[in-house]
Amino acid sequence: MIPFFNKRASSLFTDQDRIAISDAIAMAEKKTSGEVRVFVESKCRYLDATDRAAELFHQLEMDKTEARNGVLFYLAMRDHQLAVWGDKGIHEKLGTTFWQLQIDKIIAAFHAADHTRGICASIQEIGTALQAHFPYEGDKDKNELSDQVVFGR
Repeated sequence: MIPFFNKRASSLFTDQDRIAISDAIAMAEKKTSGEVRVFVESKCRYLDATDRAAELFHQLEMDKTEARNGVLFYLAMRDHQLAVWGDKGIHEKLGTTFWQLQIDKIIAAFHAADHTRGICASIQEIGTALQAHFPYEGDKDKNELSDQVVFGR
């Protein structure tokens, strides 16, 4: 059992953890026109976290980005589920193998009890991948979505 997943969603991250994750998102987004978000909740209502991530992606209106290049990290703590969902524009460039690699790296960090660093490192890798396909556009680029960690139920 991964100790990280035994905590309630809202108490999982300290204020310092939340700031580190938000800062990682902001730093990654400075390299790209892409958008990244992290969503944490206690339980997943689906058997497959990917289905919940897709649902949340649309509920959070991440599919409304101009270049369809948003990425959602989804964590369901009690259910031990994790998914990374990339919108159509970025998924076509990176594919399922890339997302699975990010999940594997985050899980390894969780096992090492270093969840915040694992999430932040993955965010940076995704930022670099987004940069290759969706570079930062200077004054034309805008932050379309909040960089704050979103907590569900």
